[in-house]
Amino acid sequence: MMEIMKKYRFLGICLTAVLFSACSSGKIQTLQEETLFTLKYGNFEEEISIDDLNTVGNVRSGIAMRDGFFYIVDGKSEKTMELNSYGDLLSVYYNDDSDTAELINKSLRTASVVRQPLSFPFEFPGQIAVDSNKCIYTACTLEKNRQEIGEDGLIHNQLVLRFERDGSFSDYIGQQGPGGLPFPKINNIYITQKDELVVICNADDGYMVYWFGTDNFLKYTATINTENIPKLSGADIKTETYTTIGNVIPSPTEYKLFVNIDYYENYLDEDSMIQSGVNYVQTLLYALDCEKETYGDPISIPPYEESVVVDYSRLTYKISYDFLGITENGWKYFIVKTADGFNIEMIQSENQKILRRHLVVNHDKNLYYTMNLSPTGIITALYLDNDNAKVVWYRTDNLIATIVNN
Repeated sequence: MMEIMKKYRFLGICLTAVLFSACSSGKIQTLQEETLFTLKYGNFEEEISIDDLNTVGNVRSGIAMRDGFFYIVDGKSEKTMELNSYGDLLSVYYNDDSDTAELINKSLRTASVVRQPLSFPFEFPGQIAVDSNKCIYTACTLEKNRQEIGEDGLIHNQLVLRFERDGSFSDYIGQQGPGGLPFPKINNIYITQKDELVVICNADDGYMVYWFGTDNFLKYTATINTENIPKLSGADIKTETYTTIGNVIPSPTEYKLFVNIDYYENYLDEDSMIQSGVNYVQTLLYALDCEKETYGDPISIPPYEESVVVDYSRLTYKISYDFLGITENGWKYFIVKTADGFNIEMIQSENQKILRRHLVVNHDKNLYYTMNLSPTGIITALYLDNDNAKVVWYRTDNLIATIVNN
C-alpha cells in the first residue's frame, strides 16, 4: 500500500498572481441553465422517490451523464435508471427483493425498456459512473450480516456493482478487484479516459484510494490524510497551521490524484496576543503521482470572497471552493454555494487561464441537489424541487471552447 510520508517545503506560488490577472474584476456573468426533463415523485420505474428527505441521514440519489445519456440512482427505491435527453426510460436495474420490484412486475408499462432484476442483496447509496462502453458502475451497501471491521477499525460494507451495456449484471468489485473484500464508506467513484475505475473511500482524517486497471483488478492504492500531505510553511506563517482535505479526484488522463487542501492558521489578538480564532489562509491543489509516490508543485485556488456591511463597516470574508472535478482537457472545476445559486471557478493551470460563472438556483424551492461533471466539461445537476425532480445541464464546454478559440 502506498504511504506518502515525506514532508514537503512550501513553494512560493507565483502562479496565483498570474491566475488572478487572467480574471476580470467586474460582475461574474450568469451561465444559462438548460432544463432537459423532469421526473415525477413516486416508486414506479420511471419515477424517483424522495422519502429520504423526511428522515435522518443522507439522501441516496446520484446522477451521471455520458454522451447525452443520463444515469440516475434512486437509493430509496433501490434502483438505477438510464434515460435519454428527453427523459425517456431506456433501462432500469433494481433489487428484485424490494417494493420497487413488485411495482415493476405489475406495471411493465413499456416493452422497449430493459429491466434487470438483481438477486444480490444491497442498497444504493448514490455514487455512479459510466465508462465509454456505457457500462455502469454504482456503489452498493451490503446487508449487516456481510459487513466487516477492517484492520483500520473502519466498517467495510460497500462494493461497486458493474452492469454491461446490454443490461446484464457483470460482477461486483471489492478492494482487490472482482469478488474482493468490501470497501470502507465510498465517497465517490470515477472512470478515467482509459476506462479504469477509481474508488475514493473515506478514512480517518482523510481518504483511501483504490485505482483499478481495465481488467478491474487493483493497480494502485494510496492513503491520503492530514499526517502525510504537504505542510504549509514560509516567512508569512507566524502561528500554528491546520489543514483539511477538501476532496481527492483522479486525473482522467494520467496516473495522478489531485488533492485539494485548505490551510488555516491561529488568529492572535494583536493587543493581548491571545488566540481568539482561526483564519483561512489559502487553498492549494496538489497532484500526487501514483507511480512515483510524490507530490508535484501546487497551484493556488483563489477563494470566493463575500462582503457584508456591519455597523457601517464593510467586512470581506474568504471562503474556499469545493473541488468538483477535472475534464479530459485539463480544466479543474470548483464550486461554492451562494445565496442565490452557485459560483463556478474553472482553472487551467497549464495555460494560466481562469473563468468564473454564476448559476442561478432558488434554494428555497430546491430541497436537494447533486451535480456531476462530464469528461467533456458539461455540468449536469439533479434538483429535487417541491413539485418534481428536474435534470438540467450547464454547457461550460461550449463556454470554454468559445473563449479558448477567441
